[in-house]
Amino acid sequence: MKEARRFFCTECGNETSKWMGRCPACGAWNSLAAAPAAPGKGARKGAARPPAEPVPVSGAATRPEPRIPVGPEGLDRVLGGGLVPGSLVLLSGEPGIGKSTLLLQMAASLQERDRPVLVVSGEESPRQVALRARRLGIASERVLLLPETSTEGVIDRIAQVDPACVVVDSVQTMTAAGVDSAAGSVSQVRAVAALFQEVAKSRGTPVVLVGHVTKDGQVAGPKLLEHLVDVVLTMEGEPGHELRLLRATKNRFGTVAELALFSMTGSGLEPVRNPSAWLLEDRQAGAPGSAVAVTVEGTAPLLVEVQALTVASQLASPRRVARGVEPGRLALLLAVLERRLGLGFGDRDVFVNVVGGLAPREPGMDLAVAAALVSAFMDRPLPPSLALFGEVGLLGEVRGVGRAPERVREAAALGFGRIALPARDRDGVNEGVVLLPQRHVGDLLTLLGDDGAGIG
Repeated sequence: MKEARRFFCTECGNETSKWMGRCPACGAWNSLAAAPAAPGKGARKGAARPPAEPVPVSGAATRPEPRIPVGPEGLDRVLGGGLVPGSLVLLSGEPGIGKSTLLLQMAASLQERDRPVLVVSGEESPRQVALRARRLGIASERVLLLPETSTEGVIDRIAQVDPACVVVDSVQTMTAAGVDSAAGSVSQVRAVAALFQEVAKSRGTPVVLVGHVTKDGQVAGPKLLEHLVDVVLTMEGEPGHELRLLRATKNRFGTVAELALFSMTGSGLEPVRNPSAWLLEDRQAGAPGSAVAVTVEGTAPLLVEVQALTVASQLASPRRVARGVEPGRLALLLAVLERRLGLGFGDRDVFVNVVGGLAPREPGMDLAVAAALVSAFMDRPLPPSLALFGEVGLLGEVRGVGRAPERVREAAALGFGRIALPARDRDGVNEGVVLLPQRHVGDLLTLLGDDGAGIG
């Protein structure tokens, strides 16, 4: 009897029994792809395993998960302390962002030297990988290169080599026997990932998969791929900028709050050990439209520069351009400043940029963005030694945020002597700096030395 074909959405992973123009789960158009409901005759068959036995939850985790330190500095922190044996990790990012470089450096710095590291290259020849390794100063006999696109062939080599870690670059180039579709297709990516997951869990060998992203920043292939793996790491960076950000968007063995910053150099990725000072190095203090925000990325406070520019618009609908700030958040802050302070942005183009290509994801940025907008609108600079943090509500109130003492301590360490912060966060902060409690966005006018006269 002919096996029924199934269809699933490449955006959300929802599976249906027939093709439809629009996914019923997420609403995406033309995202359903056909795939066999089960592997074909030529598919690799796993060894039969006895059924699992139930265990009480009290005794299931008697000791913490062991970790394999991998380096470079920052990668271990994002992973939660290192690779967990038997874990399946997905590293995604745009082409040329530095994924292969990072993993090659990781392979060379693995501390478990009694076993080799297997680097599977489906996109580049061993000569190409070796040229990159030479540029990075890597000449280890423990790093083994395998030019292979057959998943079954790689699994056979894993059994022979018994590596400490396996790197697959990339999952979109691999194929699984019995799946009648091209490499990189939805069904192939799903089958390949499932086979590597079985190998990782059965042998206790961590496997790192490299995944490409689509033009809208999503991991190419089925969304099921992200659900299947244990850890999802994303590498981000602005084109032409040397800064690279590594964060975990999913981690079954640790937090997703950590962030690592790297600088792309001719000799590879170098950890940025003092990100705040590095990001503020080229700042022009005393320029209108510039504000320093004290945000929290991961577990550490981080100082970033927010720049704003407002100019008279020649368009019927003035432009609103935001980089590093959510457009919806910018629209909210503009509405609050216009309604509560009477600043007329309706006939002006507004541009906001977070320097360095960062995109902080916490509300503590609001006060600095608002201050930069007010400074740009009035063409008056903020004090050079001022740093700000706080959330702004629709009523114009400045609301408290978490970890205020750590934020003030980081700003003071970099020489900022005046800190504008929510009034409720003032208690318990004592770092020898001048604290400027803010209760309302109108208080920002006092930072500019203006009482608000003539604004309209």
